[in-house]
Amino acid sequence: MEEKTSMKAKSKFDLRLFLMNNAIYAIMLVMIALVVAVKPSFFSIRVLRDILMQSSVRIVVALGCMFVIISGSADLSGGRIVGLTAVIAGTLAEQSTYYLKYYANLPELPAFVPLLVAVLVGAALGIFNGLVVSKLKVPAFLATLGTAMLAFGISNLYMDAEPNNSQPLGSFTDNFKALGSGSFHDIPYILLIAVFCVAIVWILQNKTILGKEVFAVGGNMEAAKVSGINVLKIQLFTFAIAGALYGLGGCLEAARTGSGTASYGTGYELDAIAACIIGGCSAGGGVGGVGGVVAGVIIFNIMSYGLTFIGLSPYWQYVAKGVIIIAAVAIDVRKYAKKN
Repeated sequence: MEEKTSMKAKSKFDLRLFLMNNAIYAIMLVMIALVVAVKPSFFSIRVLRDILMQSSVRIVVALGCMFVIISGSADLSGGRIVGLTAVIAGTLAEQSTYYLKYYANLPELPAFVPLLVAVLVGAALGIFNGLVVSKLKVPAFLATLGTAMLAFGISNLYMDAEPNNSQPLGSFTDNFKALGSGSFHDIPYILLIAVFCVAIVWILQNKTILGKEVFAVGGNMEAAKVSGINVLKIQLFTFAIAGALYGLGGCLEAARTGSGTASYGTGYELDAIAACIIGGCSAGGGVGGVGGVVAGVIIFNIMSYGLTFIGLSPYWQYVAKGVIIIAAVAIDVRKYAKKN
């Protein structure tokens, strides 16, 4: 009799819990419905393609941010690393005939070279973050803020050098631009790259020992240490993966836009954190998944694109994002406080 009562209690639908878990999605769906009501043409193949192309870079960046958040840390350097790697990749991808070519004697390179350099630069900055956090015991919030300022300063110095003199980059090779605007059977390459990253990150997170250890460290760092997990290794791993994905995102952003400036990536780290929290990552670490983060990015981009589509001031988008982030974190804190 007691077992039946227990089963009934478990199977009983908890409306309050359901609303708490899905409140953000409900709010965003209402906003999207309002956009469609005002502009029915919002849902078209062209608009959907634009949203997916814009989401691709942000998905890559958010996946990197996800690893750091799940491990129990924070990363505010993502946007500036995107900007730095975008300009580095851009200068390596300029046509040989461009009169302001940054490296005048450098021949035209295949697209994978600037992409690889951007990923390596991003990974190096990520490892730097990891060392500062794990070895010097600097809080991740402050360490990555410092790295963000460092990366932004280097970006501006790099762009200000001769012969560029702070001019926006341009005149990229066709094979480099194809990364951001080309397609395979009408499927954009940039979207295929994002899908590939999603698959790799899902495997890393769910099918490897490292992935399991990231969850363990984020859930309870002291317990992870006692169980024999090398926390230093995990912190270096998460920040390195994050940095590499930021670097890839920077390269793709330059290829997608056909240009590059030191201001590229501004605010991307905040959007990534918001997408992670909305997608189910706990701000306290130890919880999160690839599917939720991808959904969070796409929903966020649909909202931003939709508000622009109906002619709403971009400043209102910041207001909406701020409210959503605060609400998401508040719900997250209440949800996990109740479980504990």
